[in-house]
Amino acid sequence: MKSVRLIDGYDMGFAGRTGTYVLQEETTTLIETGPSPSVQHIKKGLSELGIKTEEVERIVLTHIHLDHAGGAGLLLKECPNATIYVHPKGLRHLADPSRLEKGARAVYGEQFDDLFAPILPIPEERLVAVSEGDALEIGADRTLTFYDTPGHAKHHIAIHDSKTNGLFTGDTAGIRYHQTEDCGVTFYLPTTSPNQFDPEAMQQSIDRFSDMKCDYLYFGHYGTCDEPEVALAEVSRWIPVFVEEAKNGSSVRAIEERLMKRVSEHLRSCGVPDTHSVYQLLKLDMKVCAMGLVDYLQKVRA
Repeated sequence: MKSVRLIDGYDMGFAGRTGTYVLQEETTTLIETGPSPSVQHIKKGLSELGIKTEEVERIVLTHIHLDHAGGAGLLLKECPNATIYVHPKGLRHLADPSRLEKGARAVYGEQFDDLFAPILPIPEERLVAVSEGDALEIGADRTLTFYDTPGHAKHHIAIHDSKTNGLFTGDTAGIRYHQTEDCGVTFYLPTTSPNQFDPEAMQQSIDRFSDMKCDYLYFGHYGTCDEPEVALAEVSRWIPVFVEEAKNGSSVRAIEERLMKRVSEHLRSCGVPDTHSVYQLLKLDMKVCAMGLVDYLQKVRA
């Protein structure tokens, strides 16, 4: 779709993992930046599209997790005319990312620097908070409308694009695993990473997405879905499965193994072999999901 382009950020070194969407009108709007190591790929992608970084006026972030927004400060240095748009609860953490960095270091440990550094603060005058129902005109016939969509994070927004009747879902509607397309399968799973996962809020947000009757979903991970109801229904089916497996697990490792077992059984039934490369991503994702589920259950029990 020419009115929505996608630049691969090669997050964690994987192709098709996390990307930046490009909306080109009189000026250019970007959705997501990915982590700082992705900025080099964004610059290259913009150049290949014939877009100068000076033409980027808006950078919209669905949420401030570092795999979506960690590169915002670094990219902003290359885009002198750009303003960052973000959920009100995320704004102060972009101005001072020290807590973001501390939390991510606790999750990723020694891998942090390779995956995310540097995390640069953003001047407050270049930050704009957007809330439920706010709208941003980015072209003569194109408006972005923002929706408060918690579940994955409390500082999460989804963005409706009037030109395509499409929705940028960030992580609230889960992950689109396109890597198994060589087996004739694309599948969708929730992402329950720490530390604000809330299954009820996530399902309510997904119900809102369904009610909007969009023609497309633009996933943060990764790419465009032209069957929104199929994707949303699949994620909805998995949310209670993830929670139930977490309740039956005794540790993060045990929950990770239970999740991997359930997902592996599903993929096997779809004809995806156990040796498929998608399992590299799934192992990473299920570990982080297990950590978020443990955190959620601890809060519930408290």
